[in-house]
Amino acid sequence: MRSGLIVIGVLAVVLSSCATIPTPQEANVAVLTLRKYGSWAWAVGIALIWVDLVLPIPQTAVITALGIIYGTLLGGLLGSFGLITGGLLGYGLMLTSARRLVRRFVGLKSLHKMEGLFDRGGAWAIVLTRSLPYSIPEAMVFLAGLAGMTMPKFIMALTIGSVPAAFVFAAIGAGWADQPILALVVSYVLPILLLPIVVYLMQRRAM
Repeated sequence: MRSGLIVIGVLAVVLSSCATIPTPQEANVAVLTLRKYGSWAWAVGIALIWVDLVLPIPQTAVITALGIIYGTLLGGLLGSFGLITGGLLGYGLMLTSARRLVRRFVGLKSLHKMEGLFDRGGAWAIVLTRSLPYSIPEAMVFLAGLAGMTMPKFIMALTIGSVPAAFVFAAIGAGWADQPILALVVSYVLPILLLPIVVYLMQRRAM
């Protein structure tokens, strides 16, 4: 029952965050916003991925835009760096005084349940959710830090989940660089198509 509720909650957030498809104007703006920074576009892209920790920035679309500008290899490396360092920032935040505030809000009993959940399947939760949109990946890294997931285990899961996701979306951008609207639409839709697989695998790990 608990695992079912978790899955339903994740499903609701993901579907609500992916409910809209970008318009042609929004797609062009996303690419042009990076391109206008010229040689600093890579830094702006990474910064946008970091900002996704606190604001609903579609990081898959940002990585796709990096792929459009820099190609699969460099765009994938930049996206990987952004996802991994962004995850480390979220995890590290839960090791600061912010952890005490969140613990008071969550409650000791809920925290113990959370720690048990991450002991059983925390690494898989990190790996499987890195390509999901908006708040899901960030919520998972926050929870990993809050639940006391060990740093080596977290870094391994974060890397395994982030690198393939970054290269896939960078490749989408590079492959349709002459059709940026199509590339960014795919980057919005693909996480929805991946969602049933993620839900299934998370359920299997929770059994």
